[in-house]
Amino acid sequence: MKDTVIALLEEKKFSELYRLFEQSEPADIAACLQSIENEKLPVLFRVLPKDIAAEVFVEMDSDEQEMLIRSFSDKELREVMNDLYLDDAVDIIEEMPATVVSRILANTSPADRKTINQLLHYPKDSAGSIMTTEYVDLKADFTVGQAFARIRAVGPDKETVYTCYVTDQTRHLSGIVTVRDMLFAGNDAIIGDIMDKSVIFSHTADDKEEVADKMRKYDFLALPIVDAEQRLVGIVTIDDAIDVMEAEATEDIEKMAAITPTGDTSYLKASVFALYRSRIPWLLLLMISATFTGMIISGFEAKLSVFTVLTAFIPMLMDTGGNTGSQASVTVIRAISLKEIEFRDILKVIWKEMRVALLCGVTLAAVNFIKILLIDGLLLGNAAVTVTVALAVCVTLVLTVFCAKLVGCVLPLLSYRLGFDPAVMSSPFITTIVDAISLLIYFRAASIFLPI
Repeated sequence: MKDTVIALLEEKKFSELYRLFEQSEPADIAACLQSIENEKLPVLFRVLPKDIAAEVFVEMDSDEQEMLIRSFSDKELREVMNDLYLDDAVDIIEEMPATVVSRILANTSPADRKTINQLLHYPKDSAGSIMTTEYVDLKADFTVGQAFARIRAVGPDKETVYTCYVTDQTRHLSGIVTVRDMLFAGNDAIIGDIMDKSVIFSHTADDKEEVADKMRKYDFLALPIVDAEQRLVGIVTIDDAIDVMEAEATEDIEKMAAITPTGDTSYLKASVFALYRSRIPWLLLLMISATFTGMIISGFEAKLSVFTVLTAFIPMLMDTGGNTGSQASVTVIRAISLKEIEFRDILKVIWKEMRVALLCGVTLAAVNFIKILLIDGLLLGNAAVTVTVALAVCVTLVLTVFCAKLVGCVLPLLSYRLGFDPAVMSSPFITTIVDAISLLIYFRAASIFLPI
């Protein structure tokens, strides 16, 4: 699509460009425009059909949005802002510098400006910060015919019309009713008789991740948001919930890789220094913590000099322990994030992981015992590799797997119980702990099985 757009632009075939955009999805158009040189963007954006221009604008990255806003006339900016849903407008404003924000607000209607300012005052991670005030509200004494008349009147400016919210005269949430319910009820049916009075909702101060989880759990397309007095103030729609889940998943992945979360900045647009700042703190911490493994090896240096063959198996034991602990931690962290387990389930988790550890440890030890004797001993002709050496390594392997599974499942749950993000207790952190434990077990086992 990019090559076609550039070719049509260079040939100034704007009518063909218009038809191409008209037949394309806004998200695809935004992706195409973002791959084109910035100086061409204003011209291409002005070619867009008016009914999809705002949707394309929302899908673009903040850098391109800022560049376009600076190139817009006040009239063009006013048209785009009028076509945006208010929650999208808030998201854009939060990414813009102060000078751009002032210009945006100056070209927004007084009513929208008031609502935008209200939404901006909610805490960043709250339900209020991602909700929209553009919903369809009905009264319990409406007939279905009156309800459809209201939907037709106000619906074009609302983000969703499928689910409608029934409120009283003071905006207290009384129930919800869907278009499906009304279609099958008949025009004379009373909304109060067909509405669902068991409403699931969230409060403006609730964490936005909890809101997204609630929508995922109940398969909602939208979730009503109420204030402290149970008055309906907005809704969170599924597109915003998906954005929250994506952001949280990205943050967890970064934490589990020992990277400080970098926010919404894409990789290619993140500066080298920003990536450096997100990675270096954990690298320093993990490097310093690795000093303990060095101290353990130094403490057993004399014994290693007697059986130098033991040194060859240290990387395998440490890697296996780290990998085993990582498997357990990732599984438990994922289960915590999906609300499948809580801290009170810690004994159940430990019992399950210990049985998994037994199966994994015995299997790994059996295969490794044969490998050491056949490959390291016979094929490579290493006379120092004996049955007792293989036994010491394999016993260490079983115990290391046990300890790694225990550390990997317990630390995330303890972190969760203390109010920290379980993702912090992730692979690199657990690997460092397990490395030290595996060395201590190894040298203790070697002291038992070998004359050192």
